[in-house]
Amino acid sequence: MFHKKSIEQLLFEAGQSGEGALKRSLSSWNLVALGIGAIIGAGLFSLTGIAAAENAGPAVTISFVLAAVACAFAGLCYAEFASMIPVAGSAYTYSYATMGEFVAWIIGWDLVLEYALGAATVSVSWSRYLLEFLHKYDMSMPHELVASPWESVKLGDGTIIEGGMINLPAIIIVMLLSLVLIRGTKESATMNNILVILKVAVVLIFIALGWSHINPANYDPYIPENTGVFHQYGWTGISTGAAVVFFAFIGFDAVSTAAQEAKNPQKGMPIGILGSLVVCTILYVLFAHVMTGLVNYKDFAGDAKPAATAFAVTGYSFLQDALIIAILAGYTSVILVMLMGQSRVFYTMAKDGLLPKFFSAVHPKFSTPWKTNIFFMFFVSIFAGFVPVADLGHMVSIGTLFAFALVCLGVMVMRKKLPHAVRPFRTPLVPLVPILGIVVCVYLMYSLPGESWVRLFIWMALGVAIYMFYGRKHSKVREVVDEKIQ
Repeated sequence: MFHKKSIEQLLFEAGQSGEGALKRSLSSWNLVALGIGAIIGAGLFSLTGIAAAENAGPAVTISFVLAAVACAFAGLCYAEFASMIPVAGSAYTYSYATMGEFVAWIIGWDLVLEYALGAATVSVSWSRYLLEFLHKYDMSMPHELVASPWESVKLGDGTIIEGGMINLPAIIIVMLLSLVLIRGTKESATMNNILVILKVAVVLIFIALGWSHINPANYDPYIPENTGVFHQYGWTGISTGAAVVFFAFIGFDAVSTAAQEAKNPQKGMPIGILGSLVVCTILYVLFAHVMTGLVNYKDFAGDAKPAATAFAVTGYSFLQDALIIAILAGYTSVILVMLMGQSRVFYTMAKDGLLPKFFSAVHPKFSTPWKTNIFFMFFVSIFAGFVPVADLGHMVSIGTLFAFALVCLGVMVMRKKLPHAVRPFRTPLVPLVPILGIVVCVYLMYSLPGESWVRLFIWMALGVAIYMFYGRKHSKVREVVDEKIQ
Protein backbone atom coordinates (compact mmCIF):
# COMPACT_ATOMS: atom_id res chain seq x y z
CA MET A 1 0.00 0.00 0.00
CA PHE A 2 2.89 2.37 0.58
CA HIS A 3 5.14 1.44 -2.34
CA LYS A 4 6.35 4.54 -4.19
CA LYS A 5 7.21 5.33 -7.78
CA SER A 6 10.74 6.58 -8.34
CA ILE A 7 11.42 9.89 -10.09
CA GLU A 8 13.32 7.96 -12.76
CA GLN A 9 10.32 5.74 -13.45
CA LEU A 10 7.97 8.73 -13.69
CA LEU A 11 10.29 10.58 -16.05
CA PHE A 12 10.63 7.47 -18.20
CA GLU A 13 6.84 7.25 -18.48
CA ALA A 14 6.65 10.94 -19.34
CA GLY A 15 9.15 10.49 -22.16
CA GLN A 16 7.31 7.63 -23.82
CA SER A 17 5.69 8.21 -27.21
CA GLY A 18 3.78 6.26 -29.79
CA GLU A 19 0.66 4.18 -29.27
CA GLY A 20 -1.00 4.68 -25.91
CA ALA A 21 0.87 7.93 -25.17
CA LEU A 22 -0.44 11.49 -24.98
CA LYS A 23 0.76 14.02 -27.55
CA ARG A 24 2.90 17.03 -26.52
CA SER A 25 1.19 19.98 -28.18
CA LEU A 26 0.71 22.72 -25.53
CA SER A 27 2.85 25.90 -25.36
CA SER A 28 3.40 28.09 -22.26
CA TRP A 29 0.65 30.43 -23.49
CA ASN A 30 -1.71 27.46 -23.88
CA LEU A 31 -0.94 26.47 -20.27
CA VAL A 32 -1.56 29.98 -18.88
CA ALA A 33 -4.80 30.10 -20.89
CA LEU A 34 -5.80 26.69 -19.52
CA GLY A 35 -5.29 28.05 -16.00
CA ILE A 36 -7.26 31.23 -16.65
CA GLY A 37 -9.87 29.20 -18.51
CA ALA A 38 -10.47 27.05 -15.43
CA ILE A 39 -10.10 29.79 -12.80
CA ILE A 40 -12.45 32.50 -14.07
CA GLY A 41 -15.86 30.91 -13.93
CA ALA A 42 -18.49 29.92 -11.39
CA GLY A 43 -16.40 31.13 -8.48
CA LEU A 44 -16.47 34.64 -9.90
CA PHE A 45 -19.73 34.87 -11.81
CA SER A 46 -21.83 32.76 -9.43
CA LEU A 47 -20.35 31.76 -6.06
CA THR A 48 -19.19 35.35 -5.38
CA GLY A 49 -22.81 36.34 -4.89
CA ILE A 50 -23.55 33.36 -2.66
CA ALA A 51 -20.49 34.03 -0.46
CA ALA A 52 -21.39 37.74 -0.18
CA ALA A 53 -25.05 37.09 0.70
CA GLU A 54 -24.54 34.23 3.14
CA ASN A 55 -21.07 34.76 4.63
CA ALA A 56 -18.96 37.88 4.10
CA GLY A 57 -21.09 40.74 2.76
CA PRO A 58 -19.08 43.35 0.79
CA ALA A 59 -15.96 41.98 2.52
CA VAL A 60 -16.09 39.06 0.09
CA THR A 61 -13.14 40.91 -1.50
CA ILE A 62 -11.14 40.04 1.64
CA SER A 63 -12.34 36.45 1.28
CA PHE A 64 -10.82 36.40 -2.20
CA VAL A 65 -7.51 37.74 -0.89
CA LEU A 66 -7.43 35.09 1.87
CA ALA A 67 -8.23 32.34 -0.63
CA ALA A 68 -5.54 33.67 -2.99
CA VAL A 69 -2.93 33.58 -0.20
CA ALA A 70 -3.76 29.93 0.44
CA CYS A 71 -3.52 29.28 -3.28
CA ALA A 72 -0.17 31.05 -3.51
CA PHE A 73 1.39 28.68 -0.96
CA ALA A 74 -0.08 25.64 -2.70
CA GLY A 75 0.72 27.07 -6.16
CA LEU A 76 4.42 27.40 -5.34
CA CYS A 77 4.47 23.76 -4.22
CA TYR A 78 2.59 22.64 -7.33
CA ALA A 79 5.04 24.55 -9.52
CA GLU A 80 8.03 22.69 -8.04
CA PHE A 81 6.41 19.29 -8.52
CA ALA A 82 5.10 20.07 -12.02
CA SER A 83 8.53 21.12 -13.28
CA MET A 84 10.22 18.22 -11.50
CA ILE A 85 7.74 15.47 -12.48
CA PRO A 86 6.12 16.53 -15.80
CA VAL A 87 3.63 13.67 -15.88
CA ALA A 88 -0.15 13.70 -16.27
CA GLY A 89 -2.04 13.15 -13.04
CA SER A 90 -1.33 16.28 -10.98
CA ALA A 91 -1.37 15.74 -7.19
CA TYR A 92 -2.02 12.02 -7.67
CA THR A 93 1.33 11.55 -9.40
CA TYR A 94 3.20 13.72 -6.88
CA SER A 95 1.76 11.76 -3.95
CA TYR A 96 2.75 8.46 -5.59
CA ALA A 97 6.38 9.64 -5.64
CA THR A 98 6.42 10.99 -2.08
CA MET A 99 3.90 9.21 0.15
CA GLY A 100 3.13 5.98 -1.65
CA GLU A 101 0.35 4.26 -3.50
CA PHE A 102 -2.46 4.41 -0.92
CA VAL A 103 -2.11 8.16 -0.36
CA ALA A 104 -1.88 8.62 -4.14
CA TRP A 105 -5.13 6.72 -4.56
CA ILE A 106 -6.83 8.86 -1.91
CA ILE A 107 -5.69 12.00 -3.76
CA GLY A 108 -6.74 10.64 -7.15
CA TRP A 109 -10.17 9.78 -5.79
CA ASP A 110 -10.34 13.21 -4.13
CA LEU A 111 -9.58 14.88 -7.47
CA VAL A 112 -12.85 13.44 -8.81
CA LEU A 113 -14.52 15.78 -6.30
CA GLU A 114 -12.43 18.68 -7.55
CA TYR A 115 -12.61 18.26 -11.32
CA ALA A 116 -15.69 16.18 -12.10
CA LEU A 117 -17.97 17.90 -9.59
CA GLY A 118 -16.32 21.22 -10.46
CA ALA A 119 -17.45 20.73 -14.05
CA ALA A 120 -20.93 19.84 -12.80
CA THR A 121 -21.10 22.98 -10.63
CA VAL A 122 -20.18 25.29 -13.49
CA SER A 123 -22.56 23.57 -15.89
CA VAL A 124 -25.45 24.29 -13.49
CA SER A 125 -24.53 27.97 -13.45
CA TRP A 126 -24.08 27.89 -17.25
CA SER A 127 -27.65 26.65 -17.45
CA ARG A 128 -28.86 29.57 -15.29
CA TYR A 129 -27.30 32.17 -17.57
CA LEU A 130 -28.67 30.44 -20.66
CA LEU A 131 -32.13 30.49 -19.10
CA GLU A 132 -31.77 34.21 -18.34
CA PHE A 133 -30.75 34.93 -21.93
CA LEU A 134 -33.67 32.99 -23.39
CA HIS A 135 -36.07 34.65 -20.94
CA LYS A 136 -35.05 38.13 -22.17
CA TYR A 137 -36.33 37.20 -25.63
CA ASP A 138 -39.52 35.59 -24.35
CA MET A 139 -38.19 32.14 -25.07
CA SER A 140 -38.38 29.46 -22.45
CA MET A 141 -37.99 25.80 -21.73
CA PRO A 142 -40.41 23.66 -19.74
CA HIS A 143 -39.77 24.34 -16.04
CA GLU A 144 -39.37 20.62 -15.39
CA LEU A 145 -36.28 20.58 -17.65
CA VAL A 146 -34.29 23.52 -16.23
CA ALA A 147 -33.81 22.67 -12.54
CA SER A 148 -33.09 19.72 -10.29
CA PRO A 149 -35.90 18.49 -8.00
CA TRP A 150 -34.27 20.06 -4.91
CA GLU A 151 -33.71 23.67 -5.94
CA SER A 152 -35.51 26.80 -7.10
CA VAL A 153 -34.44 29.09 -9.94
CA LYS A 154 -34.80 32.87 -9.69
CA LEU A 155 -35.02 34.74 -13.01
CA GLY A 156 -34.05 38.37 -13.59
CA ASP A 157 -37.66 39.61 -13.50
CA GLY A 158 -38.28 37.99 -10.13
CA THR A 159 -39.96 34.86 -11.50
CA ILE A 160 -39.16 31.84 -9.33
CA ILE A 161 -39.17 28.29 -10.69
CA GLU A 162 -39.64 25.81 -7.86
CA GLY A 163 -37.96 22.41 -8.26
CA GLY A 164 -38.12 20.73 -11.65
CA MET A 165 -37.23 17.21 -12.75
CA ILE A 166 -33.82 17.61 -14.41
CA ASN A 167 -31.40 20.36 -15.50
CA LEU A 168 -31.25 19.47 -19.18
CA PRO A 169 -29.13 22.45 -20.45
CA ALA A 170 -26.40 21.56 -17.94
CA ILE A 171 -26.33 18.00 -19.20
CA ILE A 172 -26.19 19.06 -22.86
CA ILE A 173 -23.16 21.36 -22.41
CA VAL A 174 -21.23 18.63 -20.53
CA MET A 175 -21.88 16.15 -23.33
CA LEU A 176 -20.92 18.55 -26.12
CA LEU A 177 -17.60 19.51 -24.48
CA SER A 178 -16.75 15.89 -23.75
CA LEU A 179 -17.05 15.23 -27.48
CA VAL A 180 -14.75 18.22 -28.21
CA LEU A 181 -12.13 16.77 -25.83
CA ILE A 182 -12.24 13.44 -27.60
CA ARG A 183 -11.34 15.23 -30.85
CA GLY A 184 -7.93 16.32 -29.53
CA THR A 185 -5.97 18.33 -26.94
CA LYS A 186 -4.64 20.96 -29.35
CA GLU A 187 -8.10 21.58 -30.79
CA SER A 188 -9.53 21.86 -27.28
CA ALA A 189 -6.76 24.31 -26.29
CA THR A 190 -7.44 26.50 -29.34
CA MET A 191 -11.11 26.67 -28.45
CA ASN A 192 -10.16 27.48 -24.84
CA ASN A 193 -7.82 30.31 -25.94
CA ILE A 194 -10.65 32.02 -27.83
CA LEU A 195 -13.04 31.63 -24.91
CA VAL A 196 -10.46 32.99 -22.43
CA ILE A 197 -9.91 36.16 -24.48
CA LEU A 198 -13.67 36.68 -24.58
CA LYS A 199 -14.02 36.03 -20.86
CA VAL A 200 -11.25 38.35 -19.68
CA ALA A 201 -12.63 41.09 -21.95
CA VAL A 202 -16.02 40.74 -20.24
CA VAL A 203 -14.48 40.98 -16.76
CA LEU A 204 -12.57 44.14 -17.74
CA ILE A 205 -15.69 45.70 -19.29
CA PHE A 206 -17.72 44.86 -16.18
CA ILE A 207 -15.12 46.52 -13.93
CA ALA A 208 -14.64 49.57 -16.16
CA LEU A 209 -18.32 50.35 -16.79
CA GLY A 210 -19.59 49.25 -13.38
CA TRP A 211 -17.08 51.32 -11.38
CA SER A 212 -18.83 54.64 -12.12
CA HIS A 213 -22.21 53.24 -10.96
CA ILE A 214 -21.04 52.01 -7.56
CA ASN A 215 -23.32 53.08 -4.70
CA PRO A 216 -21.10 53.63 -1.60
CA ALA A 217 -24.11 52.88 0.62
CA ASN A 218 -23.85 49.23 -0.42
CA TYR A 219 -20.50 49.02 1.39
CA ASP A 220 -21.99 50.11 4.73
CA PRO A 221 -21.12 48.13 6.75
CA TYR A 222 -18.21 46.69 4.81
CA ILE A 223 -17.87 43.85 7.32
CA PRO A 224 -21.43 43.09 8.57
CA GLU A 225 -21.70 42.20 12.25
CA ASN A 226 -21.69 38.50 13.00
CA THR A 227 -25.19 37.12 13.65
CA GLY A 228 -23.99 34.73 16.36
CA VAL A 229 -23.66 31.89 13.87
CA PHE A 230 -20.03 31.04 13.04
CA HIS A 231 -20.23 31.42 9.25
CA GLN A 232 -22.66 34.34 9.04
CA TYR A 233 -20.72 37.61 8.63
CA GLY A 234 -17.96 39.09 10.74
CA TRP A 235 -14.41 37.74 10.45
CA THR A 236 -15.58 34.14 10.74
CA GLY A 237 -17.95 34.81 7.84
CA ILE A 238 -15.04 36.17 5.81
CA SER A 239 -13.05 32.97 6.39
CA THR A 240 -16.05 30.83 5.45
CA GLY A 241 -16.51 33.01 2.37
CA ALA A 242 -12.87 32.34 1.50
CA ALA A 243 -13.51 28.60 1.75
CA VAL A 244 -16.54 28.92 -0.53
CA VAL A 245 -14.85 31.08 -3.20
CA PHE A 246 -11.71 28.96 -2.95
CA PHE A 247 -13.48 26.91 -5.60
CA ALA A 248 -12.75 29.84 -7.92
CA PHE A 249 -9.00 29.21 -7.80
CA ILE A 250 -8.83 25.53 -8.64
CA GLY A 251 -7.85 26.21 -12.23
CA PHE A 252 -4.13 26.60 -11.61
CA ASP A 253 -3.72 23.01 -10.47
CA ALA A 254 -5.71 21.82 -13.49
CA VAL A 255 -2.72 23.08 -15.50
CA SER A 256 -0.56 20.39 -13.86
CA THR A 257 -2.79 17.61 -15.20
CA ALA A 258 -1.66 18.57 -18.71
CA ALA A 259 2.09 18.28 -17.92
CA GLN A 260 2.50 15.26 -20.17
CA GLU A 261 1.05 17.24 -23.10
CA ALA A 262 3.24 20.35 -22.64
CA LYS A 263 5.99 21.06 -25.18
CA ASN A 264 8.43 22.31 -22.50
CA PRO A 265 6.97 21.31 -19.11
CA GLN A 266 10.01 22.31 -17.01
CA LYS A 267 9.54 25.94 -18.09
CA GLY A 268 5.87 26.01 -19.03
CA MET A 269 4.40 24.43 -15.90
CA PRO A 270 5.54 27.09 -13.36
CA ILE A 271 4.59 29.88 -15.80
CA GLY A 272 1.15 28.36 -16.40
CA ILE A 273 0.41 27.70 -12.72
CA LEU A 274 1.68 30.91 -11.12
CA GLY A 275 0.93 33.22 -14.06
CA SER A 276 -2.75 32.29 -14.23
CA LEU A 277 -3.03 32.60 -10.43
CA VAL A 278 -1.64 36.16 -10.31
CA VAL A 279 -3.73 37.46 -13.22
CA CYS A 280 -6.96 36.01 -11.88
CA THR A 281 -6.50 37.17 -8.28
CA ILE A 282 -6.25 40.81 -9.39
CA LEU A 283 -9.34 40.48 -11.60
CA TYR A 284 -11.30 38.69 -8.85
CA VAL A 285 -10.80 41.36 -6.19
CA LEU A 286 -11.73 44.20 -8.56
CA PHE A 287 -14.75 42.31 -9.92
CA ALA A 288 -16.12 41.46 -6.45
CA HIS A 289 -15.64 45.05 -5.28
CA VAL A 290 -17.65 46.41 -8.20
CA MET A 291 -20.36 43.76 -7.97
CA THR A 292 -21.10 44.34 -4.26
CA GLY A 293 -21.00 48.10 -4.90
CA LEU A 294 -23.65 47.92 -7.62
CA VAL A 295 -26.18 45.85 -5.64
CA ASN A 296 -26.66 45.27 -1.90
CA TYR A 297 -25.09 41.96 -0.95
CA LYS A 298 -28.36 40.66 0.57
CA ASP A 299 -29.98 40.76 -2.86
CA PHE A 300 -27.64 38.02 -4.07
CA ALA A 301 -29.20 35.39 -1.77
CA GLY A 302 -30.03 32.30 -3.82
CA ASP A 303 -28.97 34.02 -7.05
CA ALA A 304 -26.80 31.81 -9.29
CA LYS A 305 -26.25 34.65 -11.80
CA PRO A 306 -25.29 37.66 -9.63
CA ALA A 307 -23.08 39.26 -12.29
CA ALA A 308 -26.05 39.74 -14.61
CA THR A 309 -28.18 40.99 -11.69
CA ALA A 310 -25.51 43.55 -10.71
CA PHE A 311 -24.81 44.75 -14.25
CA ALA A 312 -28.51 45.36 -14.87
CA VAL A 313 -28.44 48.45 -12.58
CA THR A 314 -25.81 50.21 -14.72
CA GLY A 315 -28.28 51.09 -17.46
CA TYR A 316 -26.06 49.65 -20.18
CA SER A 317 -28.85 47.43 -21.43
CA PHE A 318 -27.26 47.12 -24.87
CA LEU A 319 -24.32 45.33 -23.25
CA GLN A 320 -26.45 43.03 -21.09
CA ASP A 321 -26.87 40.45 -23.82
CA ALA A 322 -23.18 40.56 -24.75
CA LEU A 323 -22.30 40.09 -21.06
CA ILE A 324 -24.43 36.98 -20.72
CA ILE A 325 -23.16 35.50 -24.01
CA ALA A 326 -19.54 36.07 -22.98
CA ILE A 327 -20.16 34.64 -19.52
CA LEU A 328 -21.64 31.55 -21.17
CA ALA A 329 -18.48 31.31 -23.28
CA GLY A 330 -16.33 31.74 -20.17
CA TYR A 331 -18.19 29.02 -18.30
CA THR A 332 -17.74 26.79 -21.30
CA SER A 333 -13.95 27.04 -21.00
CA VAL A 334 -14.10 26.16 -17.29
CA ILE A 335 -16.13 23.02 -17.94
CA LEU A 336 -13.75 22.11 -20.78
CA VAL A 337 -10.61 22.33 -18.61
CA MET A 338 -12.22 20.55 -15.63
CA LEU A 339 -13.32 17.64 -17.81
CA MET A 340 -9.87 17.51 -19.38
CA GLY A 341 -8.14 17.48 -15.99
CA GLN A 342 -10.33 14.69 -14.65
CA SER A 343 -9.81 12.47 -17.67
CA ARG A 344 -6.01 12.86 -17.38
CA VAL A 345 -6.04 11.87 -13.70
CA PHE A 346 -8.05 8.71 -14.39
CA TYR A 347 -5.88 7.96 -17.44
CA THR A 348 -2.78 8.01 -15.22
CA MET A 349 -4.39 5.94 -12.46
CA ALA A 350 -5.45 3.33 -15.02
CA LYS A 351 -1.92 3.23 -16.49
CA ASP A 352 -0.74 2.35 -12.97
CA GLY A 353 -3.27 -0.48 -12.77
CA LEU A 354 -5.33 1.09 -9.98
CA LEU A 355 -8.32 1.43 -12.30
CA PRO A 356 -9.50 -0.83 -15.18
CA LYS A 357 -7.63 -0.59 -18.52
CA PHE A 358 -10.78 0.98 -19.97
CA PHE A 359 -9.71 4.35 -18.52
CA SER A 360 -6.24 4.31 -20.12
CA ALA A 361 -7.43 3.59 -23.66
CA VAL A 362 -6.04 6.23 -26.07
CA HIS A 363 -7.84 6.97 -29.35
CA PRO A 364 -5.69 5.76 -32.28
CA LYS A 365 -6.39 8.90 -34.33
CA PHE A 366 -6.91 11.72 -31.79
CA SER A 367 -4.40 10.57 -29.09
CA THR A 368 -6.87 11.34 -26.30
CA PRO A 369 -8.19 9.11 -23.46
CA TRP A 370 -11.54 8.93 -25.21
CA LYS A 371 -13.18 6.18 -23.16
CA THR A 372 -12.48 8.13 -19.96
CA ASN A 373 -14.01 11.21 -21.60
CA ILE A 374 -17.14 9.22 -22.39
CA PHE A 375 -17.36 7.83 -18.84
CA PHE A 376 -17.16 11.30 -17.28
CA MET A 377 -19.55 12.67 -19.84
CA PHE A 378 -22.24 10.53 -18.20
CA PHE A 379 -20.91 10.73 -14.61
CA VAL A 380 -20.75 14.54 -14.57
CA SER A 381 -24.08 14.80 -16.36
CA ILE A 382 -25.83 12.98 -13.50
CA PHE A 383 -24.57 15.51 -10.92
CA ALA A 384 -25.21 18.46 -13.23
CA GLY A 385 -28.77 17.35 -13.84
CA PHE A 386 -29.86 16.58 -10.30
CA VAL A 387 -27.72 18.28 -7.59
CA PRO A 388 -28.16 21.95 -6.41
CA VAL A 389 -25.25 24.30 -7.21
CA ALA A 390 -24.48 25.33 -3.58
CA ASP A 391 -24.05 21.71 -2.43
CA LEU A 392 -21.79 20.96 -5.41
CA GLY A 393 -19.65 24.04 -4.70
CA HIS A 394 -18.98 23.07 -1.08
CA MET A 395 -18.02 19.51 -2.05
CA VAL A 396 -15.58 20.79 -4.66
CA SER A 397 -13.98 23.26 -2.23
CA ILE A 398 -13.28 20.70 0.49
CA GLY A 399 -11.86 18.22 -2.04
CA THR A 400 -9.58 20.87 -3.51
CA LEU A 401 -8.28 22.04 -0.13
CA PHE A 402 -7.50 18.47 0.88
CA ALA A 403 -5.49 17.90 -2.31
CA PHE A 404 -3.58 21.18 -1.86
CA ALA A 405 -2.62 20.32 1.72
CA LEU A 406 -1.17 16.97 0.65
CA VAL A 407 0.83 18.55 -2.18
CA CYS A 408 2.36 21.00 0.32
CA LEU A 409 3.24 18.07 2.58
CA GLY A 410 4.70 16.20 -0.39
CA VAL A 411 7.19 18.99 -1.16
CA MET A 412 8.64 18.75 2.36
CA VAL A 413 8.86 14.95 2.13
CA MET A 414 10.59 15.12 -1.26
CA ARG A 415 13.08 17.75 -0.09
CA LYS A 416 14.11 15.45 2.77
CA LYS A 417 14.21 12.17 0.83
CA LEU A 418 15.67 13.48 -2.45
CA PRO A 419 17.51 16.70 -1.59
CA HIS A 420 19.75 16.56 -4.69
CA ALA A 421 17.06 15.82 -7.30
CA VAL A 422 16.89 18.22 -10.26
CA ARG A 423 14.31 20.95 -9.59
CA PRO A 424 13.86 23.42 -12.52
CA PHE A 425 11.63 25.45 -10.18
CA ARG A 426 12.19 25.51 -6.42
CA THR A 427 9.53 26.48 -3.87
CA PRO A 428 11.05 29.30 -1.78
CA LEU A 429 11.37 29.22 2.03
CA VAL A 430 10.83 25.49 2.52
CA PRO A 431 9.50 24.31 4.97
CA LEU A 432 7.82 27.65 5.88
CA VAL A 433 5.77 28.03 2.66
CA PRO A 434 4.47 24.41 2.62
CA ILE A 435 3.60 24.57 6.34
CA LEU A 436 1.70 27.83 5.85
CA GLY A 437 -0.08 26.24 2.88
CA ILE A 438 -1.17 23.27 5.00
CA VAL A 439 -2.32 25.49 7.90
CA VAL A 440 -4.39 27.80 5.69
CA CYS A 441 -5.94 24.92 3.74
CA VAL A 442 -6.90 23.02 6.90
CA TYR A 443 -8.34 26.21 8.40
CA LEU A 444 -10.46 26.83 5.32
CA MET A 445 -11.64 23.21 5.40
CA TYR A 446 -12.66 23.76 9.03
CA SER A 447 -14.65 26.82 7.94
CA LEU A 448 -16.87 24.81 5.58
CA PRO A 449 -20.30 23.51 6.70
CA GLY A 450 -20.38 20.22 8.61
CA GLU A 451 -22.30 18.42 5.86
CA SER A 452 -19.34 19.00 3.52
CA TRP A 453 -17.17 16.96 5.90
CA VAL A 454 -19.76 14.19 6.09
CA ARG A 455 -19.92 13.98 2.30
CA LEU A 456 -16.10 13.97 2.09
CA PHE A 457 -15.84 11.04 4.52
CA ILE A 458 -18.55 9.08 2.70
CA TRP A 459 -16.84 9.72 -0.64
CA MET A 460 -13.43 8.71 0.75
CA ALA A 461 -14.86 5.56 2.36
CA LEU A 462 -16.23 4.53 -1.03
CA GLY A 463 -12.82 5.23 -2.59
CA VAL A 464 -10.95 3.16 0.00
CA ALA A 465 -13.33 0.25 -0.61
CA ILE A 466 -12.65 0.37 -4.37
CA TYR A 467 -8.90 0.48 -3.76
CA MET A 468 -8.98 -2.49 -1.38
CA PHE A 469 -11.12 -4.66 -3.65
CA TYR A 470 -9.57 -3.67 -7.01
CA GLY A 471 -6.70 -1.16 -7.01
CA ARG A 472 -4.19 -2.86 -4.70
CA LYS A 473 -4.72 -6.22 -6.41
CA HIS A 474 -4.01 -4.84 -9.90
CA SER A 475 -1.30 -2.28 -9.06
CA LYS A 476 1.58 -2.43 -11.54
CA VAL A 477 4.02 -1.05 -8.98
CA ARG A 478 2.96 -3.80 -6.59
CA GLU A 479 3.48 -6.42 -9.35
CA VAL A 480 7.07 -5.22 -9.87
CA VAL A 481 7.79 -5.34 -6.12
CA ASP A 482 6.29 -8.85 -5.82
CA GLU A 483 8.46 -10.07 -8.74
CA LYS A 484 11.58 -8.71 -7.03
CA ILE A 485 10.61 -10.45 -3.76
CA GLN A 486 10.09 -13.74 -5.59
